[in-house]
Amino acid sequence: MERKLIHPKSPEFSRVITGVWRWSALSTDGIEALINTSLEHGITTFDHADIYGNYSCEELFGKAIANRPALRNTIQLVTKCGIKLLSDKRPEHRIKHYDTSKEHIIRSVENSLRNLKTDYLDLLLLHRPDPLMNPAEVAEVFSKLKQSGKVLFFGVSNFTAPQVELLSSYLRDPLVTNQIEISLFYHQLLFDGTVDTLMKHQISPMAWSPLGGGKFFAENEIQKQLETFAQRYACSISQLLLAWLLRHPSGIFPILGTTNPSRLTEGAKALTVQLDKQDWFAMLKLVTGRDVA
Repeated sequence: MERKLIHPKSPEFSRVITGVWRWSALSTDGIEALINTSLEHGITTFDHADIYGNYSCEELFGKAIANRPALRNTIQLVTKCGIKLLSDKRPEHRIKHYDTSKEHIIRSVENSLRNLKTDYLDLLLLHRPDPLMNPAEVAEVFSKLKQSGKVLFFGVSNFTAPQVELLSSYLRDPLVTNQIEISLFYHQLLFDGTVDTLMKHQISPMAWSPLGGGKFFAENEIQKQLETFAQRYACSISQLLLAWLLRHPSGIFPILGTTNPSRLTEGAKALTVQLDKQDWFAMLKLVTGRDVA
C-alpha cells in the first residue's frame, strides 16, 4: 500500500483509508477482523467521527485495540467533531445542530481520546461548516490542542472553497485536508473550484462515498458499460471507480466505509489499476451522458 503526505506539513497516511462509520452493529471480533484486514493490506489510517454509530464507534474501536498498545505507533487516527445529534446519549440536545465553539471542540477531543484509548489524535476535522463558527475562536483552540500534543494536525470536512480560505486565513498552521464527497457519480467538486482551491494550497482531499453509494448497481446500463471497462483492466467495478479517483492529480485519499473484510482487500488493490486518460473521460461521459465542452 502506498503511503503519501496529505499535505507537505503533515505525516504520511495510507493512500486508501478505512472508514468506521458503519461499524456500530459489529461484534468485537468483527471489528478486529476489519482492523487486521486493513493492516494486512497496508491500510493504516482509520477515519472516525464522534457521532458515528450514535456516539459509539470510537469506543468500540478503542476496546478492540485496547490490548494492542504497540499498534498505536503504526496507525493514524482521524476523527471529526462539530455535529450534535439528537440522541438518547445526549439528552441535552433539543435539535440536531452544529457547534464549533472552543468548549465543544475541547470536550469532543477529550471524549475521543478517552474512547479511542490514545493520548493524541493524528488529525481532527470539523465535520460540517457551521454558520455560527467564529474562525478566530477555532484558531485559538486548534493552537491550544496542538501545543498540548493532543492533536497533531487539523482539517475540515464538507467545506466549500471560500470556507476553506476563510478558516485558513486565521490559522497559524495549515489545514491539511478537506474530507468531501467525490466519486464518478458525484464529480461536481472537481469542476466548481472546491478541489482546485485545495490543490492551490497543496491539500489532498479525502473522499467519502468514493463508490457513489453503490449507484452503479441501480443503473443497469451504466453497470454493464462499467463492466466492460473493468474487464479491460482486469479489475472489479469497485476497483475501477477507485482508480478513477486515484487518477486525479490532487492526490485523493478514498475512504472505504465497509463492514466486509473482502471489500477492504479489494479496495486496497485498486492502487494497481492505472487508468488511461481517455478512459477516465469516457467513464465521465458514461454518467453525464455527454462529452466535455
